[in-house]
Amino acid sequence: MKKTFNANTLRPFLMENLVEAGCDEAGRGCLAGPVFAAAVILPRHFSHRFLNDSKQLTVNQRNELRLIIENQSIAWAVGMVTALEIDQINILNASFLAMHRAIEQLTTRPDHLLIDGNRFTPYLGIPHTCIVKGDSLYRSIAAASILAKTHRDEWMLNAAIQFPNYEWHSNKGYPTKAHRKAIALHGATVLHRRSFRLLE
Repeated sequence: MKKTFNANTLRPFLMENLVEAGCDEAGRGCLAGPVFAAAVILPRHFSHRFLNDSKQLTVNQRNELRLIIENQSIAWAVGMVTALEIDQINILNASFLAMHRAIEQLTTRPDHLLIDGNRFTPYLGIPHTCIVKGDSLYRSIAAASILAKTHRDEWMLNAAIQFPNYEWHSNKGYPTKAHRKAIALHGATVLHRRSFRLLE
């Protein structure tokens, strides 16, 4: 059973006087599909009782929050990097590139970036701070995690229609037993990451 969190337990900002964008990715560990990232600038006093790391929320909670975040954010954007690009530059660099693609679409330029994780490639002179498990500490990163996750899940649901044998409607491209079994039976698709270990 999922817990309900109070957004008041998350920090509204790291640097009070700067416009901060939270950034997070989704899909790094998947065998198929793109990696997605989101960048979000929230209003100072934004709060919602469900707001937390997307992995701690139900599908319905994430979908509800996606609409609220997209409607109430000062600015938000989502970037993606394809499976082919992942194979060319590796998943870590692809995650950074997806964040860059999200940041460059923001309609408001942030003064500072809050990055979920411990590494990041700097983006065009905007200072950043890496925060391990930042999606459970800062509201803007939590919001970014929700947008990245929901946009990627939506993309994989559409891909599942084209490639029905791999159960992406349920596993979203992650390495489940059913997914690996389907790869063994049907082979890899153009959406699989060939640089990943697809079979056990």
